[in-house]
Amino acid sequence: MTEPTLTRTEPVAPPAPDERSAPSTRRVELRRAAELVALVGLVVTQPLLDVLGRSPDFFLFHRAGSGDVLALVALVAVVPGLAVVLLGAATRLAGARVRAGAHTVLVGLLLAGLAVQVGRQVTALRGVPLVVVAVLAGAAGAVAHRRWSLPGRVLRVAAVGPVVFVGLFLFASPASAVVLPRAHEGAAGVAGPGSHPPVVMIVLDELPLVSLLGPDGRIDAARYPNFAELAGGSTWYRNATGVSGWTPYALPAMLTGRYPSTPAAPHYSQYPDNLFTALGGLYDIRAQESITRLCPPSRCDQPVAPEQGLGVLVRESGALLGRIAAPVDSRVDPQESYREQTAAEVGLDAAEPVPADPKFRWDSLNDNQPARFTAFLAGLRPSDRPTLHFLHLLMPHAPWVYLPSGARYDAPDDLPNDGAGWAELARARHLAQLRYTDRLVGETLRTLRASGLYDRSLVVLTADHGVSFAPDWQGRGMGAITHAPGEVAWVPLFVKEPGQRAGRVDDRNWEHVDLLPTIADEVHVRVPWRLDGRSAQQPPRERTEKFFYDQPGERVALPGGVPARPAPPVPHPLVGTTVGEKPSGGTASVAHLGAFDHVDAGAGELPALVWGTVPGQVPDGTLLAVAVNGRIGAVVPVVPPDRGGRRFAAFLPDDRLFRAGANRLDIYRVGSGGDLRRLTLS
Repeated sequence: MTEPTLTRTEPVAPPAPDERSAPSTRRVELRRAAELVALVGLVVTQPLLDVLGRSPDFFLFHRAGSGDVLALVALVAVVPGLAVVLLGAATRLAGARVRAGAHTVLVGLLLAGLAVQVGRQVTALRGVPLVVVAVLAGAAGAVAHRRWSLPGRVLRVAAVGPVVFVGLFLFASPASAVVLPRAHEGAAGVAGPGSHPPVVMIVLDELPLVSLLGPDGRIDAARYPNFAELAGGSTWYRNATGVSGWTPYALPAMLTGRYPSTPAAPHYSQYPDNLFTALGGLYDIRAQESITRLCPPSRCDQPVAPEQGLGVLVRESGALLGRIAAPVDSRVDPQESYREQTAAEVGLDAAEPVPADPKFRWDSLNDNQPARFTAFLAGLRPSDRPTLHFLHLLMPHAPWVYLPSGARYDAPDDLPNDGAGWAELARARHLAQLRYTDRLVGETLRTLRASGLYDRSLVVLTADHGVSFAPDWQGRGMGAITHAPGEVAWVPLFVKEPGQRAGRVDDRNWEHVDLLPTIADEVHVRVPWRLDGRSAQQPPRERTEKFFYDQPGERVALPGGVPARPAPPVPHPLVGTTVGEKPSGGTASVAHLGAFDHVDAGAGELPALVWGTVPGQVPDGTLLAVAVNGRIGAVVPVVPPDRGGRRFAAFLPDDRLFRAGANRLDIYRVGSGGDLRRLTLS
C-alpha cells in the first residue's frame, strides 16, 4: 500500500510594502503636499500679497517693472510652499511612522503661525501670551487633523488658495496697475495767451501746518527762518488742507484736481490726466517723484532712483513678512523701505552754489542728504523752454533720523509713537527733522536766486498731508482724523507768483484739488478735463467745511477754520543746567552706551537718542535727567512697562552737547524735591 505523498508548499512572501502600495503611497504624499500648500498659502502667500497688493507705491518707489513684480509674486506663491513640501518629503527616508509624525508637526506649526496672525487681529493678546495660545491652538489643530479626516479634506480643497491669491493680486488689487498698466498718455493742456513762466513745485510729506506756527499764529521765524522767508514773499494760503492722509491718494488729487474716487495706484496709467500731461506739451518736465509714478515715460525721465531690482523687492518683502507674522504689534507698512540713496551712493556731485550759512553741514551733504534733493537742486537752471521743476521729498516724514543741523542719529525700530511719553518724543523728533527740512528749503531759495529763476518763476511749496501727535491718536488714520483734524488735514501752502515780492495771507477755504487749476491759470494753460478744484483766481468757495478722504469715495466733512497750534510742552527747569558730582542711587541699562566713547561729529552722526531700561521696581512716571558732558539735555519719564521692559528714551537735538572723541553720559533719577541721584549705567 502506497502511502500518500504530502506536498509541502513553501509560503510565498508578500510583496514589499513599497511595491504593493506604491500608488496608494503616492496618493498619500500628494494629499499631504496639498495640505501643506494650503496652510502655507494662508500663513504666507495671502497676508503678504494682501499687504503688497494694497501698496502699489512700494513697487513704484523701487521703480519695479512688470517682470520684477511677476517674479516676486511667483516666488511668494511657490517657494515657501515648495520648501515646506520638500522638507516633509525628506522625512520619508526615516520611515512611514516618522513621515506621518513629521507631517503632523508641520501642520501644527503652520496652524500656530496662522493662529498668531488671527489672534493679533481679533484679540488683545500680544507677545508671549499670544504665542502660548497659538501653540495650543496649533497643537489642537494637529491632533484634530491626525484623528479625523475632515480637516485634511478641507485643507486639500483650500490648496487652490495660492492661485486665487495670485489672481486677486494681479487683477483686483490696487497694485495690479503696476503689473498691467494701460497705455494712455493723458490729455495735454491747451496753451493760452500770456507768458509761460518756469514752475518750481516742492511737495513735502507728513508736515502739519501747526508744526510751523509760533505763538502768534505766524510762521515761527526763529525756528524756521527759511519757511518764514518764503511766506514773506509769497501768498500764504493759511486755510489750506490736503484731501487724504495717505500719499497715494493725496498726491494724485493734488495733481489731477479731482477728489479720490477709487483706490487706484498712483500711476500714470490710473491717472493719465494730471499736471505732467497738462503741461507736458508746452513745458519740459524735470520731475523727482518718490512714491508715485504719475509722469509717463514719454514726458519724464527718472535720473535718480532708489535701489531697484528683484533683490530689493525680495529683501523688503521678507522683512515685511516678519512683521506680519510677529506676535506683537508692528507697523506693517512697506513704506518703511522708502530709503533714498545718498548722492555718494549714486555718484552725484554736490549742487552749487555753496551756501553762505556756515552752520549748515554742506561738507557732509553728500553723506546724509537724499540724492533726489541734490539732483533737484542741480536741475534748477534757466532754460530757453518753459520748465516744470517738480520734487516730492519724503521730509519731514518718518523715520525721524535728522537733527536740525543735518547730523543723523540712530533709533531702535520698536519705539512706540503713541502713549504716555512716546507721543511727546515722536513730536520732538518730528520737529527736529522739520528744522532740518527748513535748511533744505533755504538751500532751494538760495539756489533759485543764484540761478536767476526765483523772481520770474511760479514757486509752490506745500505738503500732501499732516500727521497727528495727539496722545492716543497719533498717526493719520480715521481716529486721528476725527480727534485731531487740525494736525492731519491742514498743511502749509505758499504760492509765489512771478515777480511777487510782498507777502500776503489768504484765508479762503483752500483744498488741494485747487492746486492744479491754480497752477494752470498762473501759467496760462487750459486743462481739458473736468476739475473738482477751484483756481485761486476765481472767487473763494462758499462752503466752510472741508472735504477729506480716509478712503477714496468715502468723504468726511471736517469743520473749517485755521487750526491753533497745540500747546508746546513746558521744558523742565533742569534742561540746560550743568551738574556736578551727585550721589549714586540705582542702575539703568543704556542700549548703545558704547557710542559715546567715540563720537565723530564731522562724520555727520551723533548719539542724540538715548534709550534703555530701568529696574522693574522704579515707579511709572519717575523722571530721569540725561546729561552729556555734565550738561542736562533732556528730562524724561519712565513709561509704563511694555514688551521692551520698563523703558525710557531721551532725545538730545542740541549738537553743542557733544564733542569729538569720548563723551560722558550720565543719567540721574530726579527726586520729588528736585534732588538728583546718579544711576550706574551698563
